Amino acid sequence: GDRPAPLLPLSLALRALNCLLVRTSFVPDEHWQSLEETARLLGTGQAPRAGCSRSVLNISNYGHLTWEWAQGLRGYTYPLIFASIYKALQLLGRDDVQLLIWVPRLAQAALAAFADVKLYSLVQHLENAETAKCVYFCQLCSWFTWYSCTRTLTNTMETILTIFALCYYPVKGSKMGSSCKYLALIALAIVIRPTAIIPWIPLVFNHFLQEQRKADLILRNCIPLLVLTLDLNLTTPSPRISQWVLVQLNFLKFNVLQNLGTFYGSHPWHWYLTQGLPIILGTHLPFFIHGCVLAPKKYHIFIVTVIWTVLVYSMLSHKEFRFISPVLPFCMFFCGFSLKHLKAWKKSAARFLLLSNLFPALYTGLIHQRGSLDVMSHLQELCNSSYQSQAFVFILMPCHSTPFYSHVHCPIKMRFLECLPDLTGNESYIDEADAFYSNPLDWLNKEFYNATLLPSHLILFSVLEQEISSFLALRGYEKTATIFHTHVPQGRVGSHIYVYRKKTEINH
Repeated sequence: GDRPAPLLPLSLALRALNCLLVRTSFVPDEHWQSLEETARLLGTGQAPRAGCSRSVLNISNYGHLTWEWAQGLRGYTYPLIFASIYKALQLLGRDDVQLLIWVPRLAQAALAAFADVKLYSLVQHLENAETAKCVYFCQLCSWFTWYSCTRTLTNTMETILTIFALCYYPVKGSKMGSSCKYLALIALAIVIRPTAIIPWIPLVFNHFLQEQRKADLILRNCIPLLVLTLDLNLTTPSPRISQWVLVQLNFLKFNVLQNLGTFYGSHPWHWYLTQGLPIILGTHLPFFIHGCVLAPKKYHIFIVTVIWTVLVYSMLSHKEFRFISPVLPFCMFFCGFSLKHLKAWKKSAARFLLLSNLFPALYTGLIHQRGSLDVMSHLQELCNSSYQSQAFVFILMPCHSTPFYSHVHCPIKMRFLECLPDLTGNESYIDEADAFYSNPLDWLNKEFYNATLLPSHLILFSVLEQEISSFLALRGYEKTATIFHTHVPQGRVGSHIYVYRKKTEINH
């Protein structure tokens, strides 16, 4: 494959398969920062049975506005991509639940396939077809890329746009370099996720130092793009908020200055070095190190980018694997270098990479944490029953454990335990989920002192069942489904999810 043309159908087929073989949940943001907001904005889904028109959903309490949107920490650029998909499906009369769930993910998979091919053609242009094949192979083998690249996460989009931008980055000896194109792609990535700027700081600085026409670069490319980026973010506030908000500024204020991200957990400073990067690289790690040693001097800026990004994220106390996913393409670049130079060992090394990544890719994609999505199909059944109008589902799980309306698309009443961070500086603040978990039985009895307020369905992790068993028995709930979730239950997250239904009124 000297030309990347035949690679595109192969990549598209592989990423479509990839998409279908990922049926687990990773982090709440893959639903709550994209599809949930799209569903809320558009109010998609079947009309209520009473023959009301679809537009009723646009004004009913359909969907849920999370605090990040209310506080202006998120921009609407990313959800708008899915809004256009939803709209197209609606116009085609194909807006049933399964398509509304899968088509956005398939669209994300297609973008990931384009990124794979772009990475191949970049390396082919900078080096040769053989190195390009090795990098492409490493990229396709990466278990973490497989696990995350078809999810509707802003981090996924950030990684894809990083690859696209890299193709136009002016590396020495490259004829594809285009300041305007790569800076425009970075700007788009920053609009989608403000942290996208981090890996590009050393790269842009390096470009600036090497650029002969420095004033030209700043005046003709940097400033216009900066203005456009700010403008895009100012013009996409929440439709419910009348004042303009600057997403980047709020994001920075919340995550860096106030360090409120620690509300969602904090890790030691060395976490990315000792766990984060080694785990997402997996068996690619020795190849990455070997490739860094081998790489010509002109690519050292890519090594600096990886180190810089990991160090910057290490300074923030809230750490997640997905935050450093934009450095993976850089790592794959060096892994490919290593693989190509293994000459006699190349085939054995390639086999080793493929087989060692196969198990983690399939296990995390098909088994680990799949209950959160499987339970939603039980709720979809409620939409099609005559009981839809009386149904009230309460998800008694850690906050945002499951998707919400984006996976049912009908106006049944649903509620979950909220976990707003303290935005007021109140010392004794405790969020709803924590208040519930400190004494679940007491909380339920107080909340539902009146029997008419009781939910028709309760969804909970197996670890909670024992604690609230007296409430369930007394109020007449029966277990109607047991759904596998994970082999490694931790804390409030159990190995299984139980669906309880109130006996009295419902008889399907």
